[in-house]
Amino acid sequence: MSLRSRISAPEDEGVLEDGRLVAGYRAKLLEEIDLAEMSALSASERRTRLERVLGHLISREGPVLSTSERSRLIRRVVDEALGLGILEPLLEDASITEIMVNGPDAIFVERAGRVERLPLRFASHDQLMQTIERIVSTVNRRVDESNPMVDARLPSGERVNVIIPPLALTGATLTIRRFPRVYTLPELIGLGSLDEQMLLLLAAFVRARLNIIVAGGTGTGKTTLLNALSGIVPAHERIITIEDSAELQLQQAHVIRLESRPPNVEGKGRITIRDLVRNSLRMRPDRIIVGEVRGGETLDMLQAMSTGHDGSLATVHANSAEDALMRLQTLGSMSEVRIPFEALRDQINSAVDVVVQLGRQADGSRKITEIALLTSRGHDPFRITTVTRFETAPLTADRVVRGAYRHLPLPRSAAEKLHLAGEVLPAAYGVAPDDALDRHTREARG
Repeated sequence: MSLRSRISAPEDEGVLEDGRLVAGYRAKLLEEIDLAEMSALSASERRTRLERVLGHLISREGPVLSTSERSRLIRRVVDEALGLGILEPLLEDASITEIMVNGPDAIFVERAGRVERLPLRFASHDQLMQTIERIVSTVNRRVDESNPMVDARLPSGERVNVIIPPLALTGATLTIRRFPRVYTLPELIGLGSLDEQMLLLLAAFVRARLNIIVAGGTGTGKTTLLNALSGIVPAHERIITIEDSAELQLQQAHVIRLESRPPNVEGKGRITIRDLVRNSLRMRPDRIIVGEVRGGETLDMLQAMSTGHDGSLATVHANSAEDALMRLQTLGSMSEVRIPFEALRDQINSAVDVVVQLGRQADGSRKITEIALLTSRGHDPFRITTVTRFETAPLTADRVVRGAYRHLPLPRSAAEKLHLAGEVLPAAYGVAPDDALDRHTREARG
């Protein structure tokens, strides 16, 4: 039976879905094995040994099962003993990008941008809690009524969030976000996220050391694009990445990866993104890449961008290029340094060159919806010029989003930056006379 059919089997499919049978064989298995001997084996050897012992138990004691039923029962029991039970097949399914457990009776997954409910459930709330405790224990964390929320990264890279009663009224809630696959920009073209001319333009921006903000909502592919853009950075440069949960996977040789740290069980030892950004400035970086700015570290990042660390990249949650600038201004004000909004606007005008806006379409696909250049300077209100826009066609009966990328002229100042850096402007993008930019330049509040 295929993996997909196995994880889609109805929960009332008979004896194999009987949680008591699985729990009973798990207890018998633990009685049969020598734990000291098992600890000396590798993970694959432990699984093989348990499967063999369990096979003998089933042959000796029953029940009578078909070959496929026997295999599924062995898999279920061993998964309970070694892994995460019914979640194990989901974690092995490469098509699943997110696993969402809303209490013991509701399990959802995301595939290809679409969320679907699976006909699976935990046998009880206690079984779900045991699974959660097994997950958080791998990162030396605990979850209980005194510490009902945990946000962590597993050693294998998955991001995990847990929240339990009394805060979660529907029962213990577990969200596992899979470690994102590393895509190159050409691969993203194949997925329809951008076109070849946009690739050439973005690559020129990175090589010319323009500061780039990647903006978008949750699940729009910000980290995926940031990873792809970082692949353009020349191999000889010293790059420092700073993240809450390490997801970036840069291929260059000279990369220093920094990850924030939550407080320990005594509430001490917390290291924030802001602490890491400040420390990175003492590490002689050529470029700084921040996985996501979400607080006072925004001010430090902006100052770094405008004081010698050109070519830096960061992501921010925002629904449009204008919103991204507003959000940077708001986040910068969250620093303990009291700085007027007008001064923050000046910092942003000085630091940010490009905003790349991502959007998640109705069919689940992720696309760059806009590339905009920040053309305001100094005390000016924010002014952005769109140089690429995704224009959506009417949705057809097959519900697949179609459209085309429209390429617009660059402001002369941006074209000159590329020219001075030895970069060639892609053929689809011309240079607009300054008096011809009004049609795709707009002001944002600021």
